[in-house]
Amino acid sequence: MDAVTAFFASGHAADLILAVLAAEFVWLVMRGGKPLDVALALGPAVFIVLALRGALTGADWPLIALPLMLSFPVHIADLMRRGMLAKRL
Repeated sequence: MDAVTAFFASGHAADLILAVLAAEFVWLVMRGGKPLDVALALGPAVFIVLALRGALTGADWPLIALPLMLSFPVHIADLMRRGMLAKRL
């Protein structure tokens, strides 16, 4: 198994993405973002990457499906917070 294949098969590719998302969270909060707002904006990506990690490492389907399902309500909460779900008349 070559290095790139091993990197993905071990789930470390997803770990790297999660580390970048964590760094982005810290950077955005340090620049004045409210932690809850930033968490709602980045949360869906975190859940999707967690599902990716499970898929890469051969996790059972519930451990892949659960974070995918959780990403949707967090995304909806972010849209509501931004006022993007307001009814248009």
